[in-house]
Amino acid sequence: MTTPLTIALPKGRVLRVVAPLLERAGIDVSSLLADDRALVRDSPASDLRFLLLKPDDVPTYVEYGAADLGVSGRDVLIERSSDLYRPLDLQVGICRMVVAGIVGRAPPAGVPRIATKYPRCAADHFARRGVQADVIYVQGSVELAPIVGLSDLIVDLVETGATLAHNGLEERELVARISSVLVVNRASYKLRQDRIRPLIAALRAAVSQGRSETT
Repeated sequence: MTTPLTIALPKGRVLRVVAPLLERAGIDVSSLLADDRALVRDSPASDLRFLLLKPDDVPTYVEYGAADLGVSGRDVLIERSSDLYRPLDLQVGICRMVVAGIVGRAPPAGVPRIATKYPRCAADHFARRGVQADVIYVQGSVELAPIVGLSDLIVDLVETGATLAHNGLEERELVARISSVLVVNRASYKLRQDRIRPLIAALRAAVSQGRSETT
């Protein structure tokens, strides 16, 4: 019996845009779209298995071999420095990681306090600018931090900037451009390349097709 090729996928918003891409690549996504709570789902039309995970956990499952491939945001990959093969930018989940602060309020002259879910990214960004920063890790509602005085600035992901504007914040600097990336376990790529390479090629063609349809 053939061992299924296991793909780790993020639950939620990214899955909804990744599913059509997988379908264009010839993958049966009916099990992904099923309305149930199963976290492990087998494709009924192929020897593929899907793991539905929190986005932050996808690189871990792939790096340690629980999954052969996965889809991860570039933000998570930068923050984790995971040792993974990254053959393809999927061109979905596109957004920006930025430094933001309260509109019209100048940053402090001393050491700025930065609230963020991405402490490594934030520290590295300010270090490249020669700025020593006090980085504070927060998991959610990052926009609240400068409003209540927890921080001077934030580093967070933005798509349209509407949430920042609604909370009286503005973008100050670009840290990185973010999108979803196909990641592959290095050992799996060597040992199962006869199955993984055709899948990568099909996904690459699907990305190109999607790009041409939007131009």
